[in-house]
Amino acid sequence: MSTNLAQQLREGTTKSHSMAENVSFVKSFLGGVVDKSSYRKLVANLFFIYVAIEEQMEKNKDHLAVKFIYFPELFRKSSLMEDLDYYYGSNWLNQIKPSLATQSYIDRINNIGCNQPELLIAHAYTRYIGDLSGGQILKKIAKNAMQLSSTKGTAFYDFHSIEDEKIFKDMYRNSLNNIPLTKEQIKQIISEANVAFNLNMKMFQELDSNLIKIMVMLLLSSINNLRKKFS
Repeated sequence: MSTNLAQQLREGTTKSHSMAENVSFVKSFLGGVVDKSSYRKLVANLFFIYVAIEEQMEKNKDHLAVKFIYFPELFRKSSLMEDLDYYYGSNWLNQIKPSLATQSYIDRINNIGCNQPELLIAHAYTRYIGDLSGGQILKKIAKNAMQLSSTKGTAFYDFHSIEDEKIFKDMYRNSLNNIPLTKEQIKQIISEANVAFNLNMKMFQELDSNLIKIMVMLLLSSINNLRKKFS
């Protein structure tokens, strides 16, 4: 019997989704303004998040609920490693660390993976379906905004193991709807999906702060150059 979880998740996270999209960093990104320094920090943060999600998915892949949405073809770790190599160089692992908001996100994923694995459904849905749905649009924005001339730097948005995104998303929604869950578990999963959106929002807000600092530094640098020019 179908639980209609896919629709319940979409409807139950509408407000959180909208709030996350209205964070300045996200609005700037969607508007085609992408700072390369902030973007590579985002890639680094996402790497740590997906490592946590994918480790917990692997650990719980035989769980009664998790096994329904265990699709390794969605995994992003290797794609993010490609991008990190592009933005930071081959020594990227020694140059990155999770931000404070990212660490909170990681801790949350690891905690539920160990104590309440069915809530991983919320995090997988929030991240992977979002990535798959808007991936090609975001890839085009990133390439144009940062003037990336090659195929490098946007591997995160490529799902090479998925031939037809629409067919895959239909299959994923069907899998969500067939997970054997109680009404209370569904309620908890929707609540956790809202937590996931909030954690993403906090991560984006940190990037807002970073972007503002960069803009201020550039402004001060321009002012100093003008002063030197006219002194």
